[in-house]
Amino acid sequence: MKVLILVTHLLGTGHLARALTLARAFSTAKHEATVVSGGMPAGQLDGNGVQLVQLPPLRSDGVNFTRLLDADGLDAGADLMARRATHLRDTLRAIAPDVVITELFPFGRRVLRAEFLEALDAARSLPHCPLICASVRDILAPPSKPAKAAMTEDFISRFYDAVLVHSDADVTPLDVSWPVTKTLAPYLHYTGFVAPPPAPAHPDGVGTGEVLVSAGGGNVGTNVFDAALQAARHDPDRRWRLLVGGTKAADRIATLRQNASPNTIVEAARPDFRQMLHHAAASVSMAGYNTALDLLQTQTPAVLVPFDAGDETEQSLRAEALARLPGINVLTSAALNGQTLLEQVQKAISAPRRAARTSGLHGAQNTVRIVQELAGKHHAD
Repeated sequence: MKVLILVTHLLGTGHLARALTLARAFSTAKHEATVVSGGMPAGQLDGNGVQLVQLPPLRSDGVNFTRLLDADGLDAGADLMARRATHLRDTLRAIAPDVVITELFPFGRRVLRAEFLEALDAARSLPHCPLICASVRDILAPPSKPAKAAMTEDFISRFYDAVLVHSDADVTPLDVSWPVTKTLAPYLHYTGFVAPPPAPAHPDGVGTGEVLVSAGGGNVGTNVFDAALQAARHDPDRRWRLLVGGTKAADRIATLRQNASPNTIVEAARPDFRQMLHHAAASVSMAGYNTALDLLQTQTPAVLVPFDAGDETEQSLRAEALARLPGINVLTSAALNGQTLLEQVQKAISAPRRAARTSGLHGAQNTVRIVQELAGKHHAD
């Protein structure tokens, strides 16, 4: 079975990371998996075993998701969008997939609606129409207007065979953040949470006793890093390590290093981050889907500073759920400073250790099973 996953991450890299995890699960099950990525390249992510096709990349203007920029930070013009569309159509025709999965769309990425709809039309015009699925995380950005939810439902009815919800219906059902109508409900298939296999301990013990500060793979989290620098100055007996991602990482690292105390390391985001978590005294991060699962798979004490700029609510909802567990504290952006961060880190470290979670995290494997069953019925009709 040939599976094509279409994803465009615009700010962080969580959407791409989840798409790659799904693709690896399909590859492990002896299927041919291709991820078509329309966001900025993210070399720190694990693409082993996956065919990755890179479209001419786009990113958002910070949290302004209605303004698209090219790799050089210039407004994305008609020529760039046309080249993306051509590349995407050519890829679909060359691969002729049995399954097409659109990550987030049509529940999000409305700014790229024309591109996704053109891809769906191209997929449906193939000699053998593929199974078409949408792939969404546990919590979505709620629609600001009823018309947006109605448009999404219309697209699902017109183009899609299923909606893969990467969550546990007993923990975070989709209707926590999105209106689930009688029309939409039959399309939903809960897979469980999509997490890569637990990372082993770091062979060199990197991160031992440290406070690991991260903010995903986008150009966000400056407030978290600034507060961490302040906190580290008042915690001289412990090493703090800031892991900085995004397209402007080099410039951000240089600026942060100018204000760093001797007990602080500032470096680029690392592919061995998940291994380092095993040894860390604590983690300080935002509350993205993938970061949350990394923390659930370890016993690492954690302080979450959910991303809430631009009226974003997804991470705040997720952080509130995680804060019910021991050793996970939440600090809002409004309350964040060096003193409050250090207090919350110390509180998390002093809390009883929670058990590492092992159940409910096999969403990638469950996705493969569900898609195999749906594809078998689809192609038999």
